[in-house]
Amino acid sequence: MGCAANYQFVIIWRTVAVRHTSASAKETKKRRFSARDRRKTAHKMYLERVFQWVLNEAGTAGALSPAAVFIDGTHIKASANLNKKIKQEVPAAAKRYRDELLAEINADREAHGKKPFDDDDDPPRPTKKKRDNTSKKKLARRKKAGFKTVTKSTTDPDCGMFVKGKHERQFAYEAHTACDKNGYVLETVVTPGNVHDSVAFDDVYDKVTESFPQIETIVADSAYKTPHICKKVFIDGRVLSTAYKRPMTMKGGHQWWKYVYDEFYDCVICPEYQPLAYRTTNRDGYREYCSDPKICAQCPTRQLCTHSKNCVKTVLRHVWKDYEELADDARYTPEYKELYAKRKETIERVFADAKEKHGMRYTLYRGLAQVSKWVRLKFAAMNLKKLARWKARRQSRLSFLLFSACTYLLCLVVSRLFRKLVCRLWVE
Repeated sequence: MGCAANYQFVIIWRTVAVRHTSASAKETKKRRFSARDRRKTAHKMYLERVFQWVLNEAGTAGALSPAAVFIDGTHIKASANLNKKIKQEVPAAAKRYRDELLAEINADREAHGKKPFDDDDDPPRPTKKKRDNTSKKKLARRKKAGFKTVTKSTTDPDCGMFVKGKHERQFAYEAHTACDKNGYVLETVVTPGNVHDSVAFDDVYDKVTESFPQIETIVADSAYKTPHICKKVFIDGRVLSTAYKRPMTMKGGHQWWKYVYDEFYDCVICPEYQPLAYRTTNRDGYREYCSDPKICAQCPTRQLCTHSKNCVKTVLRHVWKDYEELADDARYTPEYKELYAKRKETIERVFADAKEKHGMRYTLYRGLAQVSKWVRLKFAAMNLKKLARWKARRQSRLSFLLFSACTYLLCLVVSRLFRKLVCRLWVE
């Protein structure tokens, strides 16, 4: 009986000891991971402080000129094997301005007597008929449109496939950067290489305008000339200086400018001076203006206008097209033409120096967080180097001016003494 009791006691003691040991091991592992996370967060905060400190020093010295900001992106080759990749279906990222655009679309549709759209995230409305499968088709279509197939690297899953031209493909990151007129980097945001410049514009723009609210002009290339970006910049009271964007029209057809929009009658006049009436506003925010098929069937230049079987020409116009036209008007202004011409010596020069002199053509780090910190530290070093050279040139100019002033005063004193000496000798 005593042996059995001792045996049970030993079993219970071993079970408690094992549980205690495993619990302590889990707590130690948890503390180790939490300490590692704290170190990562502290490292990121230190890099951010270093970057902001350099900008504050440059601003205090008067080296910054943030009235005009130049925004662009450059690709950085990732440390990932191009042969180690998989095809993966991921949910499509929703547009940030989706709610704002949907409200604008519904207001436009109601103004034209159309039924407003319902939100894609809302459940389908109940139908009166019991055996009506319209809602199921709508759900299937929305589910299919909500996913896309992308190429992901198994070595570095955070990077993205960058396709340039027909043959060049590589896994890369993209550094979306904003600099001022003197070439100082004011803000940078790193994204995977398959993220378009216009998609990452909101992050860069919001951060740089929050830090420098005195910005008056945003200078960017034609990749940023979208209705949303034009509206966002002009609504904030700033000007978007961008380049000409070639319209995507039918090859060999009429020029795009021959289709004139009449704001009073809300219609489009075709090259044969026939009106294209408003039909609807689609979910992408474009108003559709369609022609009369009876008139188009007898049109002598129909082959230059449309190849549709039903003889209908459709012209699309975005609900925010007016803001895009403001950007076109600014493009012809001499002030903003000069600013856009300085892109090659500001933001493009920053990217050239970063890749040629500071080894930013490719990265050895993996993961979006590590690459972001690495890029931010590179730009902080470039800003510090530029600030040091600017201060050295300024001191040399001041010393030269001081030396010139002293020399002038010395020559003036010597000339006066010489005149007095000559006068005395003449009197004697």
